[in-house]
Amino acid sequence: MADVHSAETRSYNMSQIRAKDTKPEIIVRKFLFSKGFRYRLHERSLPGRPDIVLPKYKTAIFIHGCFWHGHKDCPYFVVPKTNTNWWLNKIETNQKNDKKAIFSLKKAGWQVIVLWECALKGERLDKNLAKLPKILVS
Repeated sequence: MADVHSAETRSYNMSQIRAKDTKPEIIVRKFLFSKGFRYRLHERSLPGRPDIVLPKYKTAIFIHGCFWHGHKDCPYFVVPKTNTNWWLNKIETNQKNDKKAIFSLKKAGWQVIVLWECALKGERLDKNLAKLPKILVS
């Protein structure tokens, strides 16, 4: 099936997708900061370059986009109808990299928290954010 957009439009759309400073990331960062937690961003020295790192609590937080990381049974994860094989391979590679990074961090003694984009939307937002401080200090 051919793409519904021209090559120029598709290129522009893809260029607007950010890997850092996404809305879900900023929501979590603002919440943590307001509760007195201090953190580092995208720590290069750690496997998987976690989105948020709280060294004091030896905790790494990954904030996964449901589409990009293939969140099962999530309404935000829809397999594209064009270039399907390429996308499925891309998402599978992302999932493998996620598992490797999480395994390496846990092996090194880090606590790992994975937050999904869908858990940071609507009525689920406040409930899921409220859990974070309890997890960090436990």
